[in-house]
Amino acid sequence: MKALVFRIAALVALALCAVGPQAAFAQSWPAKPVKFVVPYPPGGSTDPMARMIGAKLSDSLGQPFVVENRSGASGTIGTAFVAKSPADGYTFIFVFDYHAVNPFLIRNLPFDTVKDLAPVMLIGTAPMAIATGVTKPYKSFTDVVATARAKPGTVSIGSVGNGSLGHLTMVLVQHASGIRLIHIPYKGGGPMTADAVGGQIDLAIGSVAVITPHVNGGRLRAVAVTGDRRSRALPDVPALAEQGLPGFSALAWWAVFAPAGVPKPIMDKFHAELVKAFNLPDVRKLLTETLGIDLVVGSPEGLAQWLDTQMQRWGKVVRENDIRAD
Repeated sequence: MKALVFRIAALVALALCAVGPQAAFAQSWPAKPVKFVVPYPPGGSTDPMARMIGAKLSDSLGQPFVVENRSGASGTIGTAFVAKSPADGYTFIFVFDYHAVNPFLIRNLPFDTVKDLAPVMLIGTAPMAIATGVTKPYKSFTDVVATARAKPGTVSIGSVGNGSLGHLTMVLVQHASGIRLIHIPYKGGGPMTADAVGGQIDLAIGSVAVITPHVNGGRLRAVAVTGDRRSRALPDVPALAEQGLPGFSALAWWAVFAPAGVPKPIMDKFHAELVKAFNLPDVRKLLTETLGIDLVVGSPEGLAQWLDTQMQRWGKVVRENDIRAD
């Protein structure tokens, strides 16, 4: 019996020794600047979000959290950089909903979306908005459907690119409504909204963060949002679920990932600091009131589950409609 107790005590001691260095490492983390990679150009919604959170963590943890934009190839260039970075807790990535679609759009990705990146947090979700120029006749999405049915192939809609969530959402909407629209892919929200304002396209679909300022400025008219309920950013605009598509919902989303293999004590500490930062009043105001995001601030396990459901849903749409990236 004494020998057994001795062996158990020895095993416990070894386990504590193994955990000890990681725990001590986490206590001293961060000991140098931390890099937040944004795999998209400056501007948009992901970039200011990362910069605001980086500033808050710099204040609370005493080390710079530096945002680095590594854009290109629908976010895959920056994502590949992070996937191949050391798993030491000094490189993280802020991603947008393209992250779940790219594995199906782009062949031979230089990383595995699930295996090479560890989930940290689902930040939040937001519906997209469908809008039209104020000189166009559409007052609701029901009007769009009526025109598209009467004159198939005459109504155009712009998105921020082939395979974007807006594009894939409109594929589902067309199937559900029995209509056919002309898809016009753009290289971002700026040129898309400019052409919608100018009347070169009939409709545009983009995040509420992109569309709402033009609606509030009287340059665009929103005819629908893509969530299962109205958006706080556009409370007077009916959801598609209210306009003949009951239960329909398609949401943009934002999340944080790390290179796979970052020690758990560091991941836990980083997650706790993110929770505190996202719950600060000025951060919540920017994200909820200005960008129209419904904050989740969830767990790593919650993000892993969310990513899986998004990949299953949108991967099916890409495959069944033979969609390719620009």
